Amino acid sequence: MNKDTSSRLDRRIRAGKLNRADIVRWLGELAFGRANDCVRLVLEECPDLDELELSLLSEVRRSDKGGVEVKLIDRLKAVEALSAAMGADDGEAAEFLKALKGGGEP
Repeated sequence: MNKDTSSRLDRRIRAGKLNRADIVRWLGELAFGRANDCVRLVLEECPDLDELELSLLSEVRRSDKGGVEVKLIDRLKAVEALSAAMGADDGEAAEFLKALKGGGEP
């Protein structure tokens, strides 16, 4: 999720104007987003935090010996939540996911 999307989402949440489409879009970005900026955070000497998209970042640890551990969110949980949010809209999403898993009709 880019910075603009995150800001718009935050404003909509505060205003009570968040809808299912917003949630599905956000969960999709969490489930399938890129972690490049999370890596840049620990590799660059002075990263510009305002320019980094860190919504996938869960935890960063730096050891006393210089090692770095980057922990990201659980993407499987994001996919499951996305599936549930899509399935709550109608049965088509659930049928589609079932077919992807091999449980659909031939």
